Amino acid sequence: MLKSKYYTENELSDFGFKKIGKNVKISSDARIYGQENISIGNNVRIDDFVILSATKGFIEIGNNVFIARGCHLSGFFGIILKNFSSMAANTIIYSASDDYSGNFLTAQSIPQEYTSHIGGLVTIGKHVIIGAGTVIIGGCHIGEGCSIGSMSLVTKDLEEWSVYAGIPAKILKKRSNKLLELEKKLISDRPEFG
Repeated sequence: MLKSKYYTENELSDFGFKKIGKNVKISSDARIYGQENISIGNNVRIDDFVILSATKGFIEIGNNVFIARGCHLSGFFGIILKNFSSMAANTIIYSASDDYSGNFLTAQSIPQEYTSHIGGLVTIGKHVIIGAGTVIIGGCHIGEGCSIGSMSLVTKDLEEWSVYAGIPAKILKKRSNKLLELEKKLISDRPEFG
């Protein structure tokens, strides 16, 4: 049986990230482009087949963040993942998209002066959980404590402490913020998570 291998702290320090925290686990099967534009906090886990792309723009990953297998984050206009956020398998976050109007050429193989991009900064708030297969297209701000159901499409701002699902994502109900008490307890019991 093959097992996932995570890079060591020494290996990660040699990758040239803008910033790299402590207790970071990145699968050796992940692909990272533009690491000089990527900041990663403490207690972060990035699993197999994840793609982080920031050759243009940036990606900022806070503390205590989990990115499950097969996720793709493209930070052309910037992506910020705040503390305690997480995403399930195959989530895609595009801060930019080709301009589909027909006024410009499209595709990564075309020189940039013939293309145009639309979108904007994507901010994933603290304690946001994103369900498997969700697609987020910027610019948008996902409010603190949001829960997004699997296979949803997000193209606009989402209110904090709410549950969303669907294509496009629509609010279903409010979400409890009781987990904030557990966050305080975790940090009190284990300060390295603070």
